[in-house]
Amino acid sequence: MKSLKIGNLCASMPIVQGGMGVGVSLAGLASAVANQGGVGVISSAGLGAIYNNYSKDYRAASIWGLKEELRKAREASRGIIGVNVMVAMSNFADMVRTAIAEKADIIFSGAGLPLNLPSFLTEGAKTKLAPIVSSARAAKVLCQKWFSEYKYIPDAIVVEGPKAGGHLGYKAEQITDEHYSLETLVPEIVAEVHAFELEHNCRIPVIAGGGIYTGEDIYRIMELGAAGVQMGTRFVTTEECDADPAFKQSYIEAREADIEIIQSPVGMPGRAIHNSFLDRVKEGLKRPKNCPFDCIKTCDVTHSPYCIMLALYNAFKGKLRNGYAFCGANAWRAEKIQSVRELMASLKAEYDNFASRYEGFSLKDKFLGVK
Repeated sequence: MKSLKIGNLCASMPIVQGGMGVGVSLAGLASAVANQGGVGVISSAGLGAIYNNYSKDYRAASIWGLKEELRKAREASRGIIGVNVMVAMSNFADMVRTAIAEKADIIFSGAGLPLNLPSFLTEGAKTKLAPIVSSARAAKVLCQKWFSEYKYIPDAIVVEGPKAGGHLGYKAEQITDEHYSLETLVPEIVAEVHAFELEHNCRIPVIAGGGIYTGEDIYRIMELGAAGVQMGTRFVTTEECDADPAFKQSYIEAREADIEIIQSPVGMPGRAIHNSFLDRVKEGLKRPKNCPFDCIKTCDVTHSPYCIMLALYNAFKGKLRNGYAFCGANAWRAEKIQSVRELMASLKAEYDNFASRYEGFSLKDKFLGVK
């Protein structure tokens, strides 16, 4: 298995653990992944709800919470620790500034194009910046904008395909369109990035996520030009995942038919595990009385069937009657709870086994599974 280099950072395993809010990936999971040679990622989404004992002010509690999670992760690991910050969050700037001030190794940012992300870097800051995109056009626009306005080149670019969990950067009809599959998107984005690399004499690793589940998946997508992968769903059913055991159990009990696309209150489609809460939403039985957090810029409480922050927070705490679990397309394949160490070892073994079997075969044959 090749290592993943992001600037002067080097992960011995080319695996970025996806940032999963609210509370699903905090210091516990991130440090465990970092200790196994991957890139551990703390999600900054919803920290104000999780740390509301510190302050009833959502934004103040979020800043404190991110500082605490980074501190705990650093105490538990010397590996690479990143932070995921969604552009759509109302406290985007607070979370970016805090991550940089607390010396997070890297910021991953999506749910909108983070066109002004380099503007937050302070003199001497060593935090790397990795935007998350869903198309070659978005990658091109962002690279050109960062370079022309800030003379900054992305340290890495993450492409999330439509099989990812949580909020998706696609229209509903694009989710099942093969023209938007990760296998189609990666070569397109790699080609666009490579053109920028040649023009500016730089290197930008492309990291692919959304539906990556096995070591074989990792090998195949890296053969298409990805320098590494982002995986979220696989890490939910680990001992170190920060979510309640009931949240993890919902993955293990899920059938393929239970994985559904929902319309989120934030105005984007999302992928989740079907449950009674979502049934009540469809029946029109849920209706928020007010907005307790003002957490997402695009969320309008007057037209929202429920508060997404409360729903995801309840799920994180295991109260799935009052919330639901976001998940990737392959969540139904989960069979057991295991340690991050066991998971990473099995992914490496699967990767190495597939690589040895198909050494010398053409790329087409590898994807067709020709023996």
